[in-house]
Amino acid sequence: MPAKPENNNDPKSTAQVLRRFRVVFNAVRSHFQQVEKQVGLGGAQVWALSVLRDNPGIGVGGLAKSMDIHQSTASNLVKTLLRKDMISMTKSVADRRNVQLHILPSGLALLKKAPGPFEGVLPVALDRLPPETLLRLDQDLGRLIQLLKADEQAGGIPLAEL
Repeated sequence: MPAKPENNNDPKSTAQVLRRFRVVFNAVRSHFQQVEKQVGLGGAQVWALSVLRDNPGIGVGGLAKSMDIHQSTASNLVKTLLRKDMISMTKSVADRRNVQLHILPSGLALLKKAPGPFEGVLPVALDRLPPETLLRLDQDLGRLIQLLKADEQAGGIPLAEL
């Protein structure tokens, strides 16, 4: 077992911060579990439906950008929603290589039953923070990610899918 690195942190402070992370993760998980229980679709799929409702004709790339996820992740969401007959996909008239996505009545009906916020509770809470707090949190989490030697590619995966 590798030696524990030296630090001057109070163990109680470390434990308190760890508890706070658990509270945040639990709030996020609970919200997405409630969404899935209520409507039978995962949180990321419900969020994608709301983006398509608000942006008729958007493409897969636009969906990925709107959700701040990787294009392959958006493509997988689209495939699932197509299989469930929640959305339609047509080729763009202007450029046949591009597709246009539209929410179907069944998708609209599902959104009416889904608890919000569709993008999840964490993005909404982060958006409510003062700009200086958000900047500080970003910097501090960046340092934590470095210490964890975490794969930053994971940032393109919706929390609802973790």
